[in-house]
Amino acid sequence: MHPVLHDKLRADADRLSEALEHMSKLFLAPKEEKTLRAFSTAEVAELLRVSDGYLRKAHFDGRIPDVAQGPGNKRLYQAEDILNIRQILAQTAKDPFQFLPGRRDGDKLQIWSTVNFKGGSSKTTTTATLGMRLALRGYRVCLIDADPQASLTTFFGYQPELDFRHGGTLYDAIRYNDGDQTRVPITDVLRKTYFPNLDLVPGGIMLSEYETETPTALSRGEQPVFFNRIRDSLRQVDDDYDIVLIDCPPQLGYITMSAVCASTSLLMTIIPERVDLASASQFLTMASGVLEVLHSNGGIGAYDNFAYLLTRFDTAISTQQDLAEWIRQLLGDSVIATPFVKSSAVSEAGLSQRTIVEVDLTGAKNRKTYERALESVMGFSNDIETMIQAAWGRGGGDNET
Repeated sequence: MHPVLHDKLRADADRLSEALEHMSKLFLAPKEEKTLRAFSTAEVAELLRVSDGYLRKAHFDGRIPDVAQGPGNKRLYQAEDILNIRQILAQTAKDPFQFLPGRRDGDKLQIWSTVNFKGGSSKTTTTATLGMRLALRGYRVCLIDADPQASLTTFFGYQPELDFRHGGTLYDAIRYNDGDQTRVPITDVLRKTYFPNLDLVPGGIMLSEYETETPTALSRGEQPVFFNRIRDSLRQVDDDYDIVLIDCPPQLGYITMSAVCASTSLLMTIIPERVDLASASQFLTMASGVLEVLHSNGGIGAYDNFAYLLTRFDTAISTQQDLAEWIRQLLGDSVIATPFVKSSAVSEAGLSQRTIVEVDLTGAKNRKTYERALESVMGFSNDIETMIQAAWGRGGGDNET
């Protein structure tokens, strides 16, 4: 005889949660201990937009402090070292903004939402990777996990079903009033990460409640209305960040619409395969109708960019290459020049809840595979960085030699 369905689901959920916690202890460092690797001279030079020689000479001249050394007396930089060096070099640079590329007076906060109708398009991996890369490039970044599945949150060493069982997620900052339960300032749920310059607003299963509670809130006229709630929360931290990246759930629900209305740009991930293109077409058709209604009600203003990023792009499959070219011809400059390639290196990093940015390539097996994947990440991240700089009315800047 089968057990009652809800009892079985609860028991299975408990078993899975215990198993995940055990797995976390076996394979992953606890969240308070999760650390970021050190970076080589070549990596730091690229992040600072200078040549290797420029960086070495700055050390030799005593203009910047020396750092720890690894095997072969090679310099190893912690992320905090890179931030410190940025500040020092900016003080004497002809163009200090080369080292401090973030917002200036009059620049608006850049808020990008990553959207897709379909799961499995590397939406979350893209958001996490882009956020980490931009933080290392010198921007103050906030990541917001707006997905009840909270996959973005797990990248930072959390187990949402355990760590945020009793609150502490985006839901608390956008929820509706219910007796003594009221929304809190977004600063109450912001978490510092092991990445300097990178903060996180966690996601969690309670975000699914927002979808069911919104119709009732609309009927009683609760303010702010649903599409203004993320935007309203972000006003509290407007001066604290250069860039906010929101990872949306794979649906066009109330949370996604709230994120879209808060955004200055949208990033849509697309796998160059027929099924995914059909899904993208459906998403765009549905979104256009919904956003027209929101626009007429003051929910949506002008956008800087609506960009498409080709993800899980397998360069060895000719049909994907053909479809990618077809997409570029169809959508033109809206398609980001560099795709996010499909790679075993990205998958292997994800198994240990890391992005390719976090992987130490020293002594790594299949190093060339990792380097190709990292080159792809650097490429599309730089393309998006250029778009962000253009939204602020300037170019990306050249390297100092």
